[in-house]
Amino acid sequence: MPDFEIENGFDVPVAGIDEAGRGPWAGPVVAGAVVIGDRNIDKALLEGLDDSKKLSAKKREQLYDKLFAEEKAGRLFIGIGTASAEEIDRMNILQATFLAMKRAVEALKIEPQAAIVDGNQNPKGFVCPTRTVVRGDAKSYSISAASIVAKVYRDRLMSEMAKKYPYYGFEKNVGYGTAAHINGLKEHGICPEHRKSYKPIKKILGMEE
Repeated sequence: MPDFEIENGFDVPVAGIDEAGRGPWAGPVVAGAVVIGDRNIDKALLEGLDDSKKLSAKKREQLYDKLFAEEKAGRLFIGIGTASAEEIDRMNILQATFLAMKRAVEALKIEPQAAIVDGNQNPKGFVCPTRTVVRGDAKSYSISAASIVAKVYRDRLMSEMAKKYPYYGFEKNVGYGTAAHINGLKEHGICPEHRKSYKPIKKILGMEE
């Protein structure tokens, strides 16, 4: 379970950062950045925080709303950044993820002096010093919170996208290559939100040509 041990190693405001959406075939990659300024936040929120992939969609939604309630109360700060499918195709998914992370930090209402990033890949030329934490969303409250923010925000984006592009089941698969998504591609081709640099989409484009 996460705690504040990693954050306690800093004597400056530190942002936890995580992303959602590196693997899907469509939609943006989204990053969340969270700075917990006041440790006296909702106890139920802290107890619920964990790796977002371990939580049910309903639980993530509840925690997401609690996080934004705490931000409204001034006890923490949330930033969200995205990089589009077009940017992913232009610069590759890793660099687009770093760009989304940079945008998430820039969206914060506080300027962190350090950041702890989930995973083992350190963003280059970042806006503040960074440290990577493998499985950070299961170790750090800040990273766990960022994980939930990124995941829920992206899921909601994909549900909205499904209304505009209803053939692919985005509201359920959030852009991953499910059977419904593949059938939609076969019947209707790609949409502007598809990542043309990804092999399955390249293959569809090759067939269309």
